[in-house]
Amino acid sequence: MGEALHELKRVIVGQDAMLERLLVSLLAGGHVLLEGVPGLAKTLTVKTLAAVLGGSYSRIQFTPDLVPADLVGTRVYRPDTGTFQTELGPVFCNFLLADEINRAPAKVQSALLEVMQEQQVTIGGATYEVPAPFIVMATQNPIESEGTYPLPEAQVDRFLMKILVDYPDVGEEAAVVGRSLREPAVVQERLALHDLSRYSKAAATVLVDRETIGYAVALADATRHPAKHNLNDIAPMIEFGASPRGPIGLVQSARVLALLRGRGHVAPEDVRDLAQDVLRHRIVLSYDALSDGVSADQLLERVLAAVPEPRGEELIHSGTPRIARAL
Repeated sequence: MGEALHELKRVIVGQDAMLERLLVSLLAGGHVLLEGVPGLAKTLTVKTLAAVLGGSYSRIQFTPDLVPADLVGTRVYRPDTGTFQTELGPVFCNFLLADEINRAPAKVQSALLEVMQEQQVTIGGATYEVPAPFIVMATQNPIESEGTYPLPEAQVDRFLMKILVDYPDVGEEAAVVGRSLREPAVVQERLALHDLSRYSKAAATVLVDRETIGYAVALADATRHPAKHNLNDIAPMIEFGASPRGPIGLVQSARVLALLRGRGHVAPEDVRDLAQDVLRHRIVLSYDALSDGVSADQLLERVLAAVPEPRGEELIHSGTPRIARAL
């Protein structure tokens, strides 16, 4: 996996946090919502990831005139044979880039999110499974709102992570400009798709202490009931807190991160490091927060500061069964 990450960095400069979280989501079996302004290598990252991991790649540019059949496929009549033939859509791939997902109407968004959830589509009464692994990386542009169809909260909740893609620093941007003057790097396949399954199974064996699970649950609970955690001042800022998918996804992601960091157990810092990526899109801000310009990340920073991490002595395993291998 280290070789795969190194190969990605030969092409992608200055987005180390995004690359790490994409690998975590992939091994955890989750989908990703990428939010950032145009030109930050989101499309290039997904295409390069598919090449390094030896998977198939498709890109769909979401537009207002898109229909569900453009995604999943349709039945086409063949006059020469007098029969209908099924043509599968671009969702039948390993890595799907849904570019500007909020520019397509709700019925198209729902069609994609159904594939994400069910891992299959139905065309003409027949069911077709998408290839495994199947990961959707959807993008949003945060600076344009005209002509967009915001994803409903219930649909956003199906994404394991929402990753905010920021500008590179000055040194990294200079490296990007320098590379643009040369021939593009040709990446090599460093992992086969069956290797991903092996890593995913290895992540499922990473130990999770009950106190660490409790820490993840407490973080989510603090977004629902801030007053219970001495966060009375942010309570008016939150309309709805994170759903149970939040702590579930947080612990599953933390297991993968612990594996990538070379550990066989999840530490509280693994949970803390991923908390904002896993929880930020599951918080519905109130009108007060929106009018004051308060972001979900600012609220999560307060939550992380208020909820205590398990102490070292709490993580010492006694003779009683205090280790959870699965949720």
